[in-house]
Amino acid sequence: MSGLGVELAAGMTRFAVRAPAADMVWLCCFDDAGETRHAMARQGPSWTLELPGTLTGLHYGYRAAGEWAPSRGLWFDPAKLLVDPRAIELDRRFVQDPRLAQFGEDTADIVPRAVVPAPLEPVLQQPVHFAPGGLIYEVNVRAFTKLHPDVPEDMRGTVAALAHPAVVAHLKKLHISAVELMPIVAWIDERHLPPLGLVNAWGYNPVAVSALDPGLCPGGVAELRATVAALHAEGIGVLLDMVFNHTGESDVQGGVVSLRGLDNAAYAHAPDGTLINDTGCGNTLDFANPAVRDLVLDAMRHFVTACGVDGFRFDLAPVLARGPGFDPAAPIFAEIAGDPVLSTRVMIAEPWDVGPGGYQLGNFPSHWLEWNDRFRDDVRRFWRGDEGIGTLATRLAGSSDVFGPVQPGAACRSVNFLAAHDGFTLADTVSYENRHNWANGENNRDGHGENFSWNHGAEGTTDDPQILAARKADLKAMLGTLFASTGTIMLTAGDEFGRTQHGNNNAYCQDNAIGWVDWEHRDRELEDHVAALAELRAKNLKRFRRFDDLGTWRGRDGQTMTVADWERPGGDWLRWSASDPAAPLDMQIDRERRQVIVTLRPPVG
Repeated sequence: MSGLGVELAAGMTRFAVRAPAADMVWLCCFDDAGETRHAMARQGPSWTLELPGTLTGLHYGYRAAGEWAPSRGLWFDPAKLLVDPRAIELDRRFVQDPRLAQFGEDTADIVPRAVVPAPLEPVLQQPVHFAPGGLIYEVNVRAFTKLHPDVPEDMRGTVAALAHPAVVAHLKKLHISAVELMPIVAWIDERHLPPLGLVNAWGYNPVAVSALDPGLCPGGVAELRATVAALHAEGIGVLLDMVFNHTGESDVQGGVVSLRGLDNAAYAHAPDGTLINDTGCGNTLDFANPAVRDLVLDAMRHFVTACGVDGFRFDLAPVLARGPGFDPAAPIFAEIAGDPVLSTRVMIAEPWDVGPGGYQLGNFPSHWLEWNDRFRDDVRRFWRGDEGIGTLATRLAGSSDVFGPVQPGAACRSVNFLAAHDGFTLADTVSYENRHNWANGENNRDGHGENFSWNHGAEGTTDDPQILAARKADLKAMLGTLFASTGTIMLTAGDEFGRTQHGNNNAYCQDNAIGWVDWEHRDRELEDHVAALAELRAKNLKRFRRFDDLGTWRGRDGQTMTVADWERPGGDWLRWSASDPAAPLDMQIDRERRQVIVTLRPPVG
């Protein structure tokens, strides 16, 4: 632990914040009478202050004075109210405003104040509520329940709604192993969004990495803690999608809101002093800096000990191992592995960023899981008709070409998915050949250009029954492929019943009907089909954790596949028959008939 943040002890409240290059730092306390500033004392690279009393509920922030020389990484402006980087609770959401970036403009009226949290007993640590091979359900908390008819209106769009009986029943119907919550910590809109009348609806632009967003989680830590406990009681784990790669202070045109005004060395800089942008978001946190790693580790420990979460998915995870290049032996990996709180949690990497050498699929620690975009792309290409049967078999068998052989007693590290929050929904993958992102205000230039999608002869919405039937057949074929695959699998909320974003493959700024899950018009037959796939897999989970090489791949003629069969262009039929009597499994792929048939026989003996 770093000793930074707020500590309540012996009738005192201690504040500590890191600001090594500042000339002076003030603790700013707020009440009905206004703002009261207290000068803090330097203690090495940090500034500290003790105030008498247990100041639970106090609203506070910091101001820092020093040199204003942005070209040299010095952004000190005492007019800026700065959010404690280790804040646990905030009194309001962040708002984007030009004053945040204007020297001398006071921001106390628009910047959230941190709130001194009440003491909370740690959650009793339990084994993680998740097993490799299970089904992860990716959830945008607000979008998931905003239109849910059974959730009370005042609860919709919040973390608490995830524990509502109607939501839990849906999760159990799908045999969800763990929900993966898209970012729920406090974020700020990107600068270009407010003039367009848009907001960030996904949360991948955080400012305070430990503070829950007051809009998504108005009940703070207690709300998340209660929701995690309720899901655990139903056997469902909770994973948090964390954005530790950058902050919402953005590039040099961005605001001075927290770290920039206190310790700008938290951001990675090139030798000429310019900000490194390996994230595409304007700045990159510098994980070669021990202070950054301490901040991140403290945040993770907080969510485990105070809220009971089971693990984390890391957005643009190569950043965690940069210094400046990616290092598979980076310090953060050993620090997590050696931490008594974190070492038992689930760790999932999104194994790419936009910096040099940023694609690192397969290069994270052996006990980490990794999102496998090659599974997504190759499965889509197979069912579209432009990928061979050999590549599909490799993906079904756990992508050993990427992750290597699975060691004895271990499980496949691949997280297989067909669609995620970023890109086309699964239904849109078979309904649109091109992105339709005009609502994002960037002239349809944003979002992925290549989605390996197809539309069956009509772009988007259609009433043609043949096209609709063909699309559903392809959805079922791809879903059958996913549920038959070796490794952990992931489904994005709503894809089980045909959720659409009407061709928008980058709906990060659509906090509206484009991005919200439509429960009223969901395809219940498809939902039931997915539930049946999920039940079969859940009842036989061990068989999907690692691929059993005891068996035979056969072609349509019933003969063992040869090298020529694997490499033959247009190959579209395959059968796997396991010969292990302890795990008999038959799997048949038929592209012509758009079928995936999995048969799991009872073990012999």
